[in-house]
Amino acid sequence: MRTRWTRRSLLLALVALVVGLAAVGTVLVLSFRPLPIRRPVVVLVRSGEPFDLLARRLEARGIVRSWRLLDFVARLGGTAKRVREGQYRLRPGMNDWALLARLTSTHVVLHRFTIVPGESYRTLARALASDPNLSGRAILQHPHRLVRLLGSRAPSPEGLFLPETYDFPYRTSVISLLERAHRRMHTLLEKLWRGRNGGLPLATPYQALILASIVEKESSYRPERPRIAEVFLRRLRLGMPLESDPTVIYALGARYHYPLTASELSDPSPWNTYLHRGLPPTPISDPSPNALEAVLHPAPGRDLYFVATGDGRHVFAKTLAGQDRNIRRYEPAAVAPPGGGEVR
Repeated sequence: MRTRWTRRSLLLALVALVVGLAAVGTVLVLSFRPLPIRRPVVVLVRSGEPFDLLARRLEARGIVRSWRLLDFVARLGGTAKRVREGQYRLRPGMNDWALLARLTSTHVVLHRFTIVPGESYRTLARALASDPNLSGRAILQHPHRLVRLLGSRAPSPEGLFLPETYDFPYRTSVISLLERAHRRMHTLLEKLWRGRNGGLPLATPYQALILASIVEKESSYRPERPRIAEVFLRRLRLGMPLESDPTVIYALGARYHYPLTASELSDPSPWNTYLHRGLPPTPISDPSPNALEAVLHPAPGRDLYFVATGDGRHVFAKTLAGQDRNIRRYEPAAVAPPGGGEVR
């Protein structure tokens, strides 16, 4: 009797094993079927989200056929607890196993944000605040706190970020992105400062940054920027006011409407370089590497004036009489863009 019962138990166990293996085999076969998607899709894995809820979301979107099957495969392979937060791109032809491999990898979707040369902090902050892929955007409303978090001693965040395109994963914090841009600007500025021309009337790298931001706004035509920089540097040496329209426009902000009026040129702002000699207290934009190079390696010359010709370029003069002739010749026909200017 004991022997027959033992044989029956072994038979039942064997049958159960065969059935179990068949079930697992069926699941494995099903899990190797391609996902039911016809084009690439992006899925979001939320922080702390239980895997079964993620699997249900994927089924609801038609990305997987069965959330239960995906959940079983994830637990069978031990990947359910190793899924990483982020956005992932899934492509046609992937199966459940490939999907799980992607969700446990570092191959997250990267977004892009471009800091535009000549962009003011006001404009930059608006663009960052409207980017839904970034987190921690409230810091943009507190520029002085932002500067402290960056570890900078600058009086404002103006001009502290290198214009460039930055890749970042979903939910990257604004401060993290700006820290990268600030480090890039600091590294570049220090490098260029060490190799600067001798005899420049600039005491610190920050002063070079301020002047470069003005040069950036004065001309978009890069070949003439070293010459424009030299005009401003000569004026600094001689104690002349810089008389740069973009600095006045920066101070006016939303109040500015082209063209500048006499009353606007008399605005008492510390950024008004018609009224105040020397450099303004901060940069007026994020300057490009080209503008920084122009300031620290200006073109030789004796010009003290320039005026826009209306085609994005400028003509230069060594004397006020020459400047007056250029103004009479070009200013009536010039269509200077906002930010373009002239030195009187």
